[in-house]
Amino acid sequence: MSTQQKEILATVEKMTAAFHAGDIDGVMNSYEPTATVVFEPANPISDPAVIQSMFQGAFSLDPEFSYSGHEVYIAGDIAIHFAPWTMTGTMPDGAQVEQAGLSVAVLRRQSDGRWLMVIDNPHGQHLLAK
Repeated sequence: MSTQQKEILATVEKMTAAFHAGDIDGVMNSYEPTATVVFEPANPISDPAVIQSMFQGAFSLDPEFSYSGHEVYIAGDIAIHFAPWTMTGTMPDGAQVEQAGLSVAVLRRQSDGRWLMVIDNPHGQHLLAK
């Protein structure tokens, strides 16, 4: 991976670590203020307050994400990151939850050099299931 690809991967890894820690500020700081997140297939959300609320609700599962690989492609100040993922967690009633998918995230290089997510769709596999 190039240095830029590693920087993009680091953004995704920092967001995942913040998510695991229940650090809402760390999660939200991984996104541009006008970002779109797809918490459910075909249901994009762009309202930052709703995005924050959705992430905070997901913290209750005590989720643990793992990735089985990463691909990063860059065109100028735009990048796309692909990663198959699995998640395990526990519902409030104690029931175990397991999910898997394909994360597709678009990132943009900021004026200070950081990469932030603009679009985050952890359900990129959705169209293959039709």
